Amino acid sequence: MNKNNNIIIVPGEPKSIFFEIFFKAIKILNPKSPLILICNKELLIKETKRYKFKKKIYCINLNELKKKKIETGKIYSINIPFKKISDNHLNRIYLNDYIKTTFDVGLKLIKKKFSNKFLNGPINKEKFLKKKYLGVTEYITSKFKNCKTGMLIYNENLSVSPITTHLPIQLVSKKITKKILIQKIRIVENFFKKILKRNPRIGVTGLNPHCESILDFNEDNIISNTVKKLVEDNINIKGPYPADTVFLRENRKKFDVIIGMYHDQVLTPIKTLYEYDAINITMGLPFLRVSPDHGPNEKMVNKNVSNPTSLIKALEFLDQI
Repeated sequence: MNKNNNIIIVPGEPKSIFFEIFFKAIKILNPKSPLILICNKELLIKETKRYKFKKKIYCINLNELKKKKIETGKIYSINIPFKKISDNHLNRIYLNDYIKTTFDVGLKLIKKKFSNKFLNGPINKEKFLKKKYLGVTEYITSKFKNCKTGMLIYNENLSVSPITTHLPIQLVSKKITKKILIQKIRIVENFFKKILKRNPRIGVTGLNPHCESILDFNEDNIISNTVKKLVEDNINIKGPYPADTVFLRENRKKFDVIIGMYHDQVLTPIKTLYEYDAINITMGLPFLRVSPDHGPNEKMVNKNVSNPTSLIKALEFLDQI
């Protein structure tokens, strides 16, 4: 088995809908790639019983992983100890230590070339990241030196990429510069060409309504001039377009990816258009990192009604690429 076919999976928050949608996804998709779950054994057993998941999951020891024969189409798990006070009361300190360890172990396997495919379930950004990082994209990026990364919400028909991610709206204009725009747009173009084998048609939004220069942000000087420069560099890019019209049916058909200036400017329309049929990809890493495009959704835990589409698409993407 080619090690690069292995998919490392970090489930994220123990109290989330991840295992529900994971088991649903496996029943529908039945991926060929070996899946390596990095999680607590007791928690995994409990979840398999809760959702009546019958497919065998093979426990493997992290220290013996090199000697273990990993087979196509099978699911494996590496046990991570998990301290808890009781089933109904999870100490957040222990919880954060557990989540951090699962990420550390998973990324260690990536660094050791055991795999180049990494999938993580959702986490509570506020409680886990504690404002040290804007999001999981930045958290994972920090583990790898000299990486310039970007967020891509990917759908086969149309993808979006925000220049700034989970940033308060009042700080957005201060973070958008010609240098950052060029860097992020080149990351998008490179990812499409290298990974997706497509020369992307790129559309760019303005920052302000109607792309007008307002207060201290000059749309022409910063965005328009950057687009002109990239056109001269033979990048297939157009804009800036007003964000309130670029997603209209006839307009969006012209593009493979629309790059916006901030998170909700492009994520709101893409989720409205495709709902769960999109995945979150971190571009620019020395491996493929994806996640389903939703949060832990604690209110829906144990109800068995959550939609697995985004996770199906994430697994399908890694399984085929």
